[in-house]
This record gives sequence, structure tokens and C-alpha cells, in this order.
Amino acid sequence: MSWSPVIQELIDATPIAPLDEGAPDRIWAKRLRALSAEDVVPNAKDIDAARCCWSGLFLRIGCLEDSHVISQDLGTPEASFWHGIMHRREGDTSNAKYWFRRVGEHAVFPALAEAAGLSRWDAAEFVDRCATAVRNGEDEEALRELQDAEWRLLLEHCLGLARGE
Repeated sequence: MSWSPVIQELIDATPIAPLDEGAPDRIWAKRLRALSAEDVVPNAKDIDAARCCWSGLFLRIGCLEDSHVISQDLGTPEASFWHGIMHRREGDTSNAKYWFRRVGEHAVFPALAEAAGLSRWDAAEFVDRCATAVRNGEDEEALRELQDAEWRLLLEHCLGLARGE
């Protein structure tokens, strides 16, 4: 998958996100707020999917509220997925699980299960594992890497939808 220039630049310039809210990257926040979904995915054929990409970029840099504003107004499974990740990171586990139930079975779940060494991906269980790790400080690095795989897989999926692929 070839990322758009702004997505590739953000990936190259930012670390993987923490499991919790983390601290927003103020420089990237200012830059992303000055863009639109059309800037993130030029010539998008599906603007809602492009907005989902934009929402995901805000999550990467710790701007949970910006991500929330975008994803909550879209009615797609992908928007619900980003919405669930946002609530998971803010520590609102019941709300995160609600949004993951709205996602249903998603196209990225098999790849996530494979990345986690599981036969089936369970988003609610991952919410619980992340919450426990944040509370206890255990296994956080491995979970952060899995969360990054989730982020990349979902962003790649949304980018493909936005491009009409």
C-alpha cells in the first residue's frame, strides 16, 4: 500500500501511540487541523473513508477529541472502529466495547488475529487487555505494537476504500 504523502510523513515522524491518551503532538495537531480529508487522501472517491483516515491520523498523534469529532458523525463500520479505539485509549472501556459491537465482524480482524497469534480477533478482549496494562504497567510494549498493527491495518483499509480500491 502506498500512503499519501501526508500520511507517510506523519508515520515517519511520529512514534507509535501509547495505550492511553498520551500527550498530543502539538506540531502535528496544528498541521492536521489545517488540512481536510481531501488533503489527506487526494482525489478520494469515498469521502467518508477519507475522513476515517483523517480521524486515524489524529489518534496517532494523541488528539483524541479531534478524532472523536470526525468519527462520531460518520455511520460506517470503519468510523465505529476508530471511535472504539479512541474510547479505549481514553479509558472508557464500556463505551469502547459499545462501538466495537457496532463494528461487527470487520475485514481487518483476520489480519489482527494473525498478528496477535490468535485464531479469532476479539475487540472487547483487547479493550480489557489494554485497560489492565495501563492500570498495571504490564505487557504494555507488546500491546502497543499490536495496537499499532491495528492502526496500520485499519488505516490501510480506509485508504483503499477512499481510493475506490
